[in-house]
Amino acid sequence: MRYAETDQMAVVYHSNYIVWFEVGRVELLRQLGFSYQEMEDEGLVLPVVEVKCRFKHPARYDDELTIRTRLAQMRASFLRFHYEVVRKSDGRLLAEGESVHVVAGRDMKRTHLTGRYREALHAAAESTHTAAGSNRRGRDTA
Repeated sequence: MRYAETDQMAVVYHSNYIVWFEVGRVELLRQLGFSYQEMEDEGLVLPVVEVKCRFKHPARYDDELTIRTRLAQMRASFLRFHYEVVRKSDGRLLAEGESVHVVAGRDMKRTHLTGRYREALHAAAESTHTAAGSNRRGRDTA
């Protein structure tokens, strides 16, 4: 955790969690075999239409964090990601949240996932649902 990300109490400022969710999401896509930039280059964007964060315990200056990210739900033009922010030193869950995205073209009109993006994201969503009976931990992405 960088000092610039904290407030006067040395606690991470709340809006940073949303930024970290984005980092986790982008890294998850990389782990699935493509980058968000590649999607954009092919005319697909994933605008956020909803974001939530539940704070459990404070992250503090100099904490090392892991962002666990998983694709919790997928439809042809809709994605829901789930995030857990965990302190590395003790494994404590500090925050959890989710973001909802629609699949759109450059014109911001709703469209559908195509080709390799649909296949990779579908496989990621399926692996999440297969793990439903387990602890449903996502991939460590940051």
